[in-house]
Amino acid sequence: MTRTIGIYVYDDVEVLDFAGPYEVFTCASRVAARLAPAAAAPFRVRTIGQRSAMLRARAGLSVFPEADFAGAGPLDVLIVPGGVVAAEQDKQEVIRWIAATAPACELVASVCTGAFLLAQAGLLDGQQVTTHWEDIADLRAAFPRVTVAGERRWIDNGRIVTSGGISAGMDMSLHLVARLAGRELAARTALQMEYDWNEA
Repeated sequence: MTRTIGIYVYDDVEVLDFAGPYEVFTCASRVAARLAPAAAAPFRVRTIGQRSAMLRARAGLSVFPEADFAGAGPLDVLIVPGGVVAAEQDKQEVIRWIAATAPACELVASVCTGAFLLAQAGLLDGQQVTTHWEDIADLRAAFPRVTVAGERRWIDNGRIVTSGGISAGMDMSLHLVARLAGRELAARTALQMEYDWNEA
């Protein structure tokens, strides 16, 4: 079974917040192909933007999403990375798309301040979550129904998984590879990436 991973990208998205998970899942599929050449790839990764247009990630990196909301298709996993999210929180079309897409997904995850967008979409009420350490107080203040824990790199609530900032999203993504395709593949992926995977 090939799971489709959709990563939402937008103006001022943090580069490693989306590129880290992108690399983890695509690398996992490359490693899996070497281990079992005849098997289907475990993951297919798509970047998704509100529109099919060039956007500028944080620090100015040009990113052209593979699909827009209308063409995203079914997703098994939705990942919402962080960055400067204030403008995204004010976009009703974005929040509606996240809220409408999430119920059909096996998993929904956020990296860093992506948690603000999941919370804005009503997905984090009553859950324990995390975000970048700098943004913990703001997340608590903005969403009092959400329990924000600052000492965790990632928190797995079953269908909803959140992580701290930047590199913590890679740890979380390797955890998701382990959940969905086995710990051996996750460990081999981390080795291939020469990444010191923090599993806790």
